[in-house]
Amino acid sequence: MEDYIVRATAADRQIRAFAATTRQLVETARMRHNTSPVATAALGRLLTAGAMMGSMMKNDTDMLTLQIRGDGPIGGLTVTADSRGNVKGYAGNPGVMLPPKNGKLDVGGVVGIGLLQVIKDMGLKEPYSGQTILVSSEIAEDLTYYFANSEQVPSSVGLGVLMEKDNTVGCAGGFIIQMMPFAQEKTICRVEENLKNVPSVTSLLNEGRTPKEVLEILFDGLGMEVTDTMPARFACGCSKKRVEQAVVSIGRKEIQAMIEDGEDIEVKCHFCNTAYCYTVEELKEIIKRSK
Repeated sequence: MEDYIVRATAADRQIRAFAATTRQLVETARMRHNTSPVATAALGRLLTAGAMMGSMMKNDTDMLTLQIRGDGPIGGLTVTADSRGNVKGYAGNPGVMLPPKNGKLDVGGVVGIGLLQVIKDMGLKEPYSGQTILVSSEIAEDLTYYFANSEQVPSSVGLGVLMEKDNTVGCAGGFIIQMMPFAQEKTICRVEENLKNVPSVTSLLNEGRTPKEVLEILFDGLGMEVTDTMPARFACGCSKKRVEQAVVSIGRKEIQAMIEDGEDIEVKCHFCNTAYCYTVEELKEIIKRSK
């Protein structure tokens, strides 16, 4: 099944919601970065959140960046998404290993204590930037806290990645529920009650539930209307020409030293791990163009 995001409203538009299935894009990230199971779970959760939060933006040129910087052994996570369901990201230490905790992958343990930063570039003079502490380092709870404290939007975020025994991704997805300012108390109470009775996102997806069906369970008794469905995918816009800018940024002196070594160099894109090779002749051309 293709990855996609469902956008919906409920309770006469007192609530807006997003739900996604993201197995393929998380599996793509796993293969690109050769992530360990726990790193796949951590990065997969943030990629899923990024895809849904990116779809909240209005313009084609808008960009969202999520950064988690903790003191755990994964060494941080970075995800970038646009408004069309395209998302990419990487972990600082993709091969990190940690024993399970209470029978589950210890995402909180590999992330550690630290900060979550959300940057929205909407074409204004300065990008919007909000930052909060990590309250659990499990990512979903941290984003719930971010929405309430930085954007003053009462929200509930659920994210999950289920790994198979062969360390491939079995299913992945999530939801974001947000209360509008005019939401009535009885509506809020009903959602809270429904959330208490709902199993994990991965349990529902593993049963074969679609994102729409997940939202229908969450909004039982509230009336739900799907407003839009859009594809989601792991996509990186890197190219040899773009990566050349990273080569230029190291400075003419360093590039000249590489030329004198007489060896080709390989530069990898952080986001998708694609390797680009530059020959000595190409490095000479880069120096000429950078004058």
